[in-house]
Amino acid sequence: MPGPYVVPVHGDEELPKACDVVVIGGGIIGASTALELAERGLRVTLCEKGGIGHEQSSRNWGWVRISMRDPREVPLMAESLRIWDGLDARTGRDTGFKRAGIIFTCANEKELAEHDRWRSNLEGYQIESRMLSVGEFTNLFPGSRLGMAGALHTPADGRAEPQRAAPAIAEAARDKGATILTECAVRGIELSAGAISGVVTERGPIACQAVVLAGGAWSSLFSGRFGIDLPQLKVMNSVLRTKPLEGGPEQTVWAKDFAIRKRQDGGYTVASGYDNIVDIVPASFRYAKDFLPALRSEWKSLLFRFGGRFLDEARIPRHWSLDEASPFEYDRVLDPVPSKKRQDKALADLTAAFPIFAKAEIAQRWAGYIDVTPDAVPVISGVESIPGFHIATGFSGHGFGIGPAAGRLMADIVTGRPPIVDPTAFRLSRFRDGSKIELISGV
Repeated sequence: MPGPYVVPVHGDEELPKACDVVVIGGGIIGASTALELAERGLRVTLCEKGGIGHEQSSRNWGWVRISMRDPREVPLMAESLRIWDGLDARTGRDTGFKRAGIIFTCANEKELAEHDRWRSNLEGYQIESRMLSVGEFTNLFPGSRLGMAGALHTPADGRAEPQRAAPAIAEAARDKGATILTECAVRGIELSAGAISGVVTERGPIACQAVVLAGGAWSSLFSGRFGIDLPQLKVMNSVLRTKPLEGGPEQTVWAKDFAIRKRQDGGYTVASGYDNIVDIVPASFRYAKDFLPALRSEWKSLLFRFGGRFLDEARIPRHWSLDEASPFEYDRVLDPVPSKKRQDKALADLTAAFPIFAKAEIAQRWAGYIDVTPDAVPVISGVESIPGFHIATGFSGHGFGIGPAAGRLMADIVTGRPPIVDPTAFRLSRFRDGSKIELISGV
């Protein structure tokens, strides 16, 4: 099952012997971190085991939203919206970013009140967000048939093209002097006196003083090899895109049964707004206690299945020698088979709400694995036990929009600059220092 068509990035041929920082992972988080560091004059090497943006960074919905986020992410997302505004000019490339607004519909009065209360998280940010009545929604979308009590509309929210964004940012990092290595897995880190002194890649060693792990769904496996406990699991979301369609909504719309985003080519990205598939794997048992609060909160939206993925992951070694091929070299791109049933249901529900989609033609289907943490908030943090080692992962389906600011915050932490936002909520140590781990209302 081929994934989305990602703008190709050709890796550099020469492996540097040394640099200041190695970034592991060529998704939007790793690419954004590399760009920020390179713009600050550091020698940066970005290592990607497959292709730039080929996993979840190109498979997500393409939403750039502050609305309905966990309040702990709101300050960072406010920064990210500002960065997105200038990203095309900064990179010299087209990311497809546009502030077209996002609407979260409310099925009943309870949801309407919850969404209205959420707006208090935007106080002080000068970001417009307001509640729409049923009549206002109908005026905005004539002919719609969506049963609802109202909606939250945030015009400042935007959209961008996932297949373009990470490649554009990575190429901009190269313009600033970064080395971009594709098909080049990092097997592990090397230490001197307990601190980072380099990495070992499948093509040879690179000496460095700092490492940023932005490995998405692979981060926990990599970290565990070096004694770092990173509670992280995966959920699968299935997406389809349509061919160009005249007369569809300009705004991005979320409802329980579907989520849509207009694409730059005039087609639409369509997915279920609610359902995610969770494969039961060995790590599910290892981190069961960590994820129990999330399970209690989100169980209605999680579709558990036991199948071949359990055996696939059971075969993956958790320890390997740095002079032998690592698990990352045997699985270059996570490309799961999408759930056609879920995709077709989302499109049918969308068509019932917006009859114009009866004319939609499906152009492509795909799925992706979303890396999640127990509280659905990312880790953007140094690792106390290994000076010079940093982790940026676990964005829990919210990483695309927040990616540029996450990269800036990670670069601040690496370089010791005053951080753009308080990073306390994103510290790795929260999972083991006795802090209360809880999910806070968002989508």
